[in-house]
Amino acid sequence: MLVSQILKSKPDEGVVTVPPGTSVAKVAEVLSARRIGAVIVSVDGKQLAGIISERDVVRELGRRGPACLSEPVEGMMTAKVVTCTSGDITDDVLQKMTDGRFRHMPVVEGNVMIGLISIGDVVKARLAELSMEKDALEGMIKGF
Repeated sequence: MLVSQILKSKPDEGVVTVPPGTSVAKVAEVLSARRIGAVIVSVDGKQLAGIISERDVVRELGRRGPACLSEPVEGMMTAKVVTCTSGDITDDVLQKMTDGRFRHMPVVEGNVMIGLISIGDVVKARLAELSMEKDALEGMIKGF
């Protein structure tokens, strides 16, 4: 299955972004209010400056305490973001996420972000693919 198929199955609500300079407290507020696991840091909503996840926030809270909440997001975000394209195969994306131990990956075409997928999106797509394969094999065995 291709990443483009995952993007088509997702509601078209766009990618949640925050501008550079946003406080970590505001990022935590956005994550909580939107019930999401990561936001993209971007000046214009299309070019990636970085990504920050709930794990990043919790890790720094545990290490440095609540003082880090007033700091700008740039100090905590991942600036070297691993991305994929809409033509990538989901198995490859899942492998990158597993190897890199992260759960969110921006989808980029020509340096412009067109979407964001999570490991949950990829697993859901893979399970659907396996279910279709199982049904097809059962049909062949039963003569349907």
